[in-house]
Amino acid sequence: MAPIARLPYIIAPSRPLIAALAPPRSVRGSRHERLPAAAIPVDQMPENSTLRRPFIVAAIMGAMAMIAIEATIVSTAMPQIAGQLGDLHLYSWVFSAFLLAQTAMTVAFGKLADLYGRRPILLIGIAIFLAGSLLCGLAWSMPSLIAFRLIQGVGAGAIQPVALTVVGDMYTVEERAKVQGYLASVWGISSVVGPLAGGLIIQHLSWAWIFWINIPIGILAAVGFVVFLNEDIAREKRSIDVLGAFLFAVSVAALMVALTEVGSSTSVVVSALAVSIATGVLFVVQERRVRDPMMDIALWLRRAIATANLVTLLSGMTVIGLTTFLPMYVQGVLGQSPLVAGFALTAMVLGWPIGATVAAKNFKRFGLRPILLFGAALLPIGASAFLFLGPGMSPLIAGFGSLVMGFGMGFLTNAAIVIVQSSVGWSERGAATSSNIFARNLGSTLGATALGAVFNLSLAHGGGGALPASLDKIQALLEQPGAIAADPQTQTALDHSLNLTFWAMFAVAALTFALALLVPKAQAAAATVRVPETAAAVPEAVPTPEA
Repeated sequence: MAPIARLPYIIAPSRPLIAALAPPRSVRGSRHERLPAAAIPVDQMPENSTLRRPFIVAAIMGAMAMIAIEATIVSTAMPQIAGQLGDLHLYSWVFSAFLLAQTAMTVAFGKLADLYGRRPILLIGIAIFLAGSLLCGLAWSMPSLIAFRLIQGVGAGAIQPVALTVVGDMYTVEERAKVQGYLASVWGISSVVGPLAGGLIIQHLSWAWIFWINIPIGILAAVGFVVFLNEDIAREKRSIDVLGAFLFAVSVAALMVALTEVGSSTSVVVSALAVSIATGVLFVVQERRVRDPMMDIALWLRRAIATANLVTLLSGMTVIGLTTFLPMYVQGVLGQSPLVAGFALTAMVLGWPIGATVAAKNFKRFGLRPILLFGAALLPIGASAFLFLGPGMSPLIAGFGSLVMGFGMGFLTNAAIVIVQSSVGWSERGAATSSNIFARNLGSTLGATALGAVFNLSLAHGGGGALPASLDKIQALLEQPGAIAADPQTQTALDHSLNLTFWAMFAVAALTFALALLVPKAQAAAATVRVPETAAAVPEAVPTPEA
């Protein structure tokens, strides 16, 4: 299976608020005493609270950069790493292991952040990620590298959802525009810097530095959280649903293994699916009987969260189809160089953060739901450009479709996560945020599997005037620039198969928009900042009546 690419991604107060994490001193004996998930009136807020937020955002950006750059920088170095470590048949698992562990642990860490606060979970996540990075650089074989990538993935499963939760805690909709632009730019910059940095490291240093480069970045991010992210969490005995977390992680991990091995090993797929279903059933039973479940099923089934997450899942399926198959089409059918293929895909990567920034700036003006619907509508519009591609056409058409889809993802993912976060209070925001990220990661895996199946089946059976073709032969021809153009029969088969795959991608994009219509208007939510010791229970207001 091809490596799975991952790409990126508050509501106005009813009274004047300054969103900050550091709580003011407790107002004992008042009506504000010990009210969880509440906002802080401006007259009770210390002046230095807002001064901390830029430093916290800088720490978040550093932590997110480690995850964002991971896929591209490792992709560049993997041919050399595989050449030294051997076991080339395990190549794709270096990428899949990371995503598997990240997806399986995202929900558990989101819940833990609600129980114990954001800072300790972020620091634990960074420590695990850096430990995995250190060990990856010391790997002596491909299986050991895969094992250490699992550790990295566990750390990423804590960092990404909790970091986004902190942003949801600190900022109102008006303040969120710049912050969302900063966070989205991390992914765009990483997609450009990653391959360049990977190439330079491989050329001048040991490949171990591909992983060790994370260590100084992670340490600086951790220091930023320790110094500036202050939380006043009420200390009380909390139960952890360890069994539920274990069953969920095993079920998701087994599902990911099954999806990854589709088309490779039937016995592994069947066994993994059996494990996933069995542990999934046990997980549901466990969650129904415990008082404080790891995953609150009722939370996930709330209409705003369920619909926003489904839209996010389907959008993830759409984008993974683009990132997986567009470069192949540009090189194999349009006859362009890998550099041109990369530029066609980069258009989406650049459009994503721009769309996210524009969306955030217009949350209050247009409302969350219209922003999400606009982004969802751009996906099938952009995907339609690939339906009309053919041999000899300009790659600019592919770049245009890619750019439009990037804009759409920026609008959609930004609005979706804000809708999810604004539908809950502080004590549930970590779990809600992690559910959205889990949906996006799962969508990438499902999309790679489903669209890959469409491509492989079409290639194997031919049709539309194209004869069946060998995937191994296509791979060999793609490795030689211009070679596939000298084999018109194979090129025709590739064109036909990729065209059907683009139709499937368009269908998923259209379904994304259809489901987006079911997302409800935003409702008033619990406050932006949670201070258990102090604060009035002032609910947040929606950005506009049409939100």
